Amino acid sequence: MTMARQLPHESEKKFLVYAGTGTDLIFTHGVELPGFASFPLLEQPRTRAILASQMQSLVDLAKEMDVGCILDAPTWMANADRAAPLGYDAGRLVEVNKDAVSLMEEVRRTANRDDVLVSACIGPRHDPYAGIPPVSVEDARHYHKAQMQSLHDTSVDLVTAYTFNRPSEAAGCILAAQDAKLPIIMSLVVETDGCLADGSRLVEVIDQIDEATNSAALFFMVNCAHPTHFSEALDNHPRLRGIVANASSCSHAELDEAENLDAGDPGQLGRQMAEILRRNPSIQVLGGCCGTDMRHLRSMVREMA
Repeated sequence: MTMARQLPHESEKKFLVYAGTGTDLIFTHGVELPGFASFPLLEQPRTRAILASQMQSLVDLAKEMDVGCILDAPTWMANADRAAPLGYDAGRLVEVNKDAVSLMEEVRRTANRDDVLVSACIGPRHDPYAGIPPVSVEDARHYHKAQMQSLHDTSVDLVTAYTFNRPSEAAGCILAAQDAKLPIIMSLVVETDGCLADGSRLVEVIDQIDEATNSAALFFMVNCAHPTHFSEALDNHPRLRGIVANASSCSHAELDEAENLDAGDPGQLGRQMAEILRRNPSIQVLGGCCGTDMRHLRSMVREMA
């Protein structure tokens, strides 16, 4: 019998996420990521086991700290344009997305808890930190449709779109999820000034995207930035219900050039996140992005408590 699971916005619980798997794979496990894509690791037993162990650690920590968690399938770059240079065509990508979800389902079965959710991770069409041409809402909707449809018949509870920094693409991605009848969380990325790449204020972008999509997203998050970058930009916006922080306060450009992992101070990061939650009580999802590990997540939950 299938467990009845509540999505974060339907629950009174806090949920943990771990979006720092890429840097963990590179710097902790010594695994090479082709083009920073982790989905090819599904094909080798050794690296497949590492992907599973990352999420198993999240499940174990969530149980220990009595919070829920969201297991993100390693599909952030499993879309047409970003996978093509790695030799993946449309048919193969369908199987990749389904296989990634099945691996997360295997991890979830070990938990036997109704507060462990499986999500497919959706990424932007291009590198979000590179200069790319503008895209219309409808073009983005059409582009992301293929990946959404590949997930429709899987066991995902929702999809999470991470590291979007162009409002039109974010809106199109949300509409593509709606077309596929998939609940979606939209996570935006900001620069060190708390604004998106084009200088737009975070809360204004959220309102803009909601207007373009009739508020179709479950809610919004911020990821891949340090608390010092976004703490003053949240404004207790009721639709912003998740924060997924980098360990380092460096800019994206500085992190791209880094040869060593900057893990920051887990205790300090936990305190900074807890203070943001105190000032933004609608936040239900918290977690770690680049440079973080379970130490950082444990610190966040302890300080929050």
